[in-house]
Amino acid sequence: MKAIKIILVVITMLVLLFFATGLIVKETKYTAQVSIDKPVEEVFNQFNEPENMKNWIPEIKSFETINKNQGITGSVYKLVVNNQGQDITMTEKVMAYVPNEKVTLFFDAENMLKKDDYIFTEKEGVTTVTLNASCRSDSYVMACMFPYFKGTFQEQDQTYLNNFKKYIEEEKEE
Repeated sequence: MKAIKIILVVITMLVLLFFATGLIVKETKYTAQVSIDKPVEEVFNQFNEPENMKNWIPEIKSFETINKNQGITGSVYKLVVNNQGQDITMTEKVMAYVPNEKVTLFFDAENMLKKDDYIFTEKEGVTTVTLNASCRSDSYVMACMFPYFKGTFQEQDQTYLNNFKKYIEEEKEE
């Protein structure tokens, strides 16, 4: 009987810790970075060409323009992404667009709200793309989970940046 009480106390403590995470951590933030042996103009243009996204984010099934503004900022797109066999529809809004310097994207994917801030810098013909990402959720339970998946989110975005590097460096060699 004493063992059962100990197990119940441990389980209760773990559950409380899990739900306290949502009170303490409101937003999960991380960075990813890649250096590409191409000039910043070429990297920026290729990165912001919607048709190219499927070349480095293989989970994208479709990409549709909902509203494209002349200055790009404020443009809205609809994406359908395959996530482990399940299709997820999300919207992407361009929050900031500074040619050859920065693009900030906001994604609304059901219970996940994600802001990706991409910074482009060039030094001696090598362009560095730095992603500063933040995730949050309208759902309290999802918000409690995000901090525990920070490494997974970061690894996935790093993979996408590595895929982009491979795509753009190989594309011009062909």
